Amino acid sequence: MLQELRVHNLALIDALHLDLSAQKTGLIVLTGETGAGKSIILQAINLLTGGRGTASWVRSDCDQAGIEAIFAIRPDHAELNTLLSEQALKEGTTCIVRRILTREGRSKVYVNDQPVTTRLAGELTAGLINIASQHDHQQLLNSRNHLDYLDAYGELRGLRQQFWRLFQRWQQASSELRQLQEKEQDKEQQRDFLRFQLEEIRKCKPLAGEDEQLRREREQLKASDALLRLIGDSSRLLSGRVTDALVEGRKNLEQAATLDPALAPLAERMGSAGFELEDLAAALEKYLDQIPVEPARLEQISGRLAELKQLQRKYGPTLEEVIAFAERAETRLALLESLDEEIVQAELRLEEISTEALLRATELTQARREAAKKLEAGMERELASLSFPQAVFRVAITAPGGLGMDGIHSTGRDNVEFLFSANPGEPPKPLAKIVSGGELSRLMLAMKCLLARRDQVDTVIFDEVDAGIGGQAAESVAEKIGELAGHHQVLCITHLPQIAAWADLHFKVEKQVENGRTRTVINLLAKEERIGELARMLGGEHPTAQTLAFAGELIERRSARRSA
Repeated sequence: MLQELRVHNLALIDALHLDLSAQKTGLIVLTGETGAGKSIILQAINLLTGGRGTASWVRSDCDQAGIEAIFAIRPDHAELNTLLSEQALKEGTTCIVRRILTREGRSKVYVNDQPVTTRLAGELTAGLINIASQHDHQQLLNSRNHLDYLDAYGELRGLRQQFWRLFQRWQQASSELRQLQEKEQDKEQQRDFLRFQLEEIRKCKPLAGEDEQLRREREQLKASDALLRLIGDSSRLLSGRVTDALVEGRKNLEQAATLDPALAPLAERMGSAGFELEDLAAALEKYLDQIPVEPARLEQISGRLAELKQLQRKYGPTLEEVIAFAERAETRLALLESLDEEIVQAELRLEEISTEALLRATELTQARREAAKKLEAGMERELASLSFPQAVFRVAITAPGGLGMDGIHSTGRDNVEFLFSANPGEPPKPLAKIVSGGELSRLMLAMKCLLARRDQVDTVIFDEVDAGIGGQAAESVAEKIGELAGHHQVLCITHLPQIAAWADLHFKVEKQVENGRTRTVINLLAKEERIGELARMLGGEHPTAQTLAFAGELIERRSARRSA
């Protein structure tokens, strides 16, 4: 239930404070001249529900606009309390929703001082406020929304949500089977192509890094003549004069070391050098033996490299990727071999989900038919109290023929349309074809009254629900809103004095000019001020004594009816 509303720097409002904490239930009325700013207050509340905000709403010469509302939450409001707890936003029995709009166009929403998305704010405030505006009237004309109204009245949201999740599973299973069947259609072609690719790679038997090794060998073959000459000359030098000279020098130093022990280290170094040269000579001899000298080998290498290059062009820039491609092809072939079994399993899975979905859709249809009968009776009772004593309201539920899933959508198999007749003897017809503005307003009010008794929303807001009505119909609408206010907190923006007379709290919204600037203000009216405002609504800015008397009579008549 809304306890307080604060608005700062929004359009014509510089500062507004609406304190409703003393009014647990009842009718709170906002009246004022056209253009006084009543719609700005409604827009402020709409912004708290996640509505779209723009920088143009920020008051001139201000950096930002702010809207804050304090709600009291009943402990038994299970859905809302659960959502707050799940989002770690719950703080006792109070919920504070705040919206900030900046001159730069940025927007932030806070719930209990924690930043949230506008989407989450919309979900939370849907459990706090129900707004009935001209937009809702147009929604009632659109038959695509009638299913939502019926499910809300029948409290079928849980059953509908269960079906929606089942329908999502059915769509997923259908998509998986369709993909498998598409693979089945060209399975043989894919299998033949994969086998050809795999055979081509297997026949070549590439090894990782083989091409690099072959290129090095090819370079050696091309340089084999020069290598034989250079390495051969070096080997002969080491094996001849150089080695003999070192052996002789070593013997001389060893003999000299017997005469002068200080020469012993030099003798050792000479010996080590000799051994090192002997090892080097052996290594050169080994390398000479490995130098390829067959011209046929060069042709073999060139052919092998060409074969590997062909694979690389087709399957990957490196041999490692060619080998990886072959591994993937083997895996895909194995999957194709098991495709038939996968299709069988997918068909069984889809059939199982379809059977369950059809069963649940039938249950949902039956529940809707039962709810439709109650809605028809309830709407006709409500309409009778709104000066439609012989109105006929019908809920037409149609479903596509057949036993399969054809025609079933995420909300079930049903198409729902509301039919209405205000005149005896006239058959009920779709709303969009027959209702006038005044009839639509009363239909919407009747629907909201029925739904308000079903849901857990404590605060209902009516924005000019009186559009297109007057006379006795206005009296009936006023009494109906008063009846709803007996168990809900109702905020009503109205131009009808008959409705304003039923107010428990009556606020007047008006524009004032201070220091050359226009601002919207809101004031709570005392009893005498209320009579004056009702008289203005009845007869203009200069009401007569008779008009003032009639305004007082409206308030007294309201008190008498409530006491009855």
